[in-house]
Amino acid sequence: MSSLSGSKDETPERKTEPPAPELEEPVPIPTTVQIKPSSGQEENYDDEPDETMGERLWALTEMFPSPVRTFCGKVTDVSCSTVKCIYSFSCNASWIIFSSSIILFAPVIFETERAQMEEMKKSQQKQVLLGPGSAGPTPAMPGIPR
Repeated sequence: MSSLSGSKDETPERKTEPPAPELEEPVPIPTTVQIKPSSGQEENYDDEPDETMGERLWALTEMFPSPVRTFCGKVTDVSCSTVKCIYSFSCNASWIIFSSSIILFAPVIFETERAQMEEMKKSQQKQVLLGPGSAGPTPAMPGIPR
């Protein structure tokens, strides 16, 4: 598998050639370059395809012994199942708490609202029968100074 962006070593920091100045005419660029390593130079690995993430992880499995890999796998499985259990418990607990609170407090809220409506109705009847000043207690008027 090859990467779409080319080799991993083709970053701007690793390029040693200076940027080409812009010319009026396009300069033909060779498409294939053969590099023959000399006996004193290192081999150039730019032609090799990049490793995928799966290949890198597979190479890491060869680095660690089998007991370490199995232990890490078991720890991962246990932690995932623990998180799932905690999530499931929290969903169930929140459903029980909220539904119980609605069932327990809804009658109290309805009764309080009904009592307020009755009180408001009595106040309106009293206001219609006796006039606007008799609906409720009026604040005391301050005395006139002499």
